[in-house]
Amino acid sequence: MDKMKIHLEGKNTALIVVDVQNDYCHPDGAISKSGIDVSSVKQMMPHLHSLLEASRGSSIPIIFLQTNHEDATDSEVWLSRFPDGVNPICRTGSWGANFYEVTPQANDIIVKKHRYSGFVHTRLESVLQTLKIETLIMTGVSTNLCVESTAREGFMLDYHIVLIQDACAAFSQAEHDMTLKTVDTYFGMVTDTAGIVSYIETSHQTAVN
Repeated sequence: MDKMKIHLEGKNTALIVVDVQNDYCHPDGAISKSGIDVSSVKQMMPHLHSLLEASRGSSIPIIFLQTNHEDATDSEVWLSRFPDGVNPICRTGSWGANFYEVTPQANDIIVKKHRYSGFVHTRLESVLQTLKIETLIMTGVSTNLCVESTAREGFMLDYHIVLIQDACAAFSQAEHDMTLKTVDTYFGMVTDTAGIVSYIETSHQTAVN
């Protein structure tokens, strides 16, 4: 609990939901169609929904990071990740870029991104500064790429990082576990949904009383 207090007690906090989009998460999405197992996403979704509900009930800002790829942002280096030089993932305006089983509400914030990190060439830091956010609760996919990239950069920009291990998903257990160890050791802390929801609800009740 001491570590949780360090990162959360008295801190303005935001929930960051990374790339929960059809191409990354849906069985008919681009990642699944490439032969990668996305079943871990289904396992995380109930936990993510619990966290969204708790955050809304406690007036914690929710920021959805949404990947959009298009010719204007697909540099030669960025496309070099693909053997054929074609990026089929989350094309701007496509079904694949739409959110998967989550629906941002009127007060939620959507930040579009074009790289792994949510901070690179986006308005995320401006939003966080405007809201006076000090702690980022990290969720989404994939744990070891976009979630970790955003968490690492957030830490180096002096945000406290709390990674929710069962509200993130990677495309292999080894990749998921690797990030959990890395973040908990070097970039913040790792906890689970039950722990963070209990903390959020208790803190909110204390503030109300």
